[in-house]
Amino acid sequence: MTATPQATAPAPGDGLVRVGAIVFIVGAVATLVTVAPLFLGTEPFPSIAYAVCMLMGVGFVIAAAGVLRSIAAQRRQAGSGRS
Repeated sequence: MTATPQATAPAPGDGLVRVGAIVFIVGAVATLVTVAPLFLGTEPFPSIAYAVCMLMGVGFVIAAAGVLRSIAAQRRQAGSGRS
């Protein structure tokens, strides 16, 4: 008899952490692409490319909000368990 793994329900902040990680990665790739012309000696990208680099910080904030939401949900769950 084989045991089938049960799917665990996602925690309240999991979605925010995933989205934050994706946004962070997009910002990190944009940063690498934007800095590359400095090392290659080519023309730098326009200012909008530097604005896309700010997605790294935005992604970090989104992921941090997801972690805080998850912590708050765990505290509520632990608090309701104590009587």
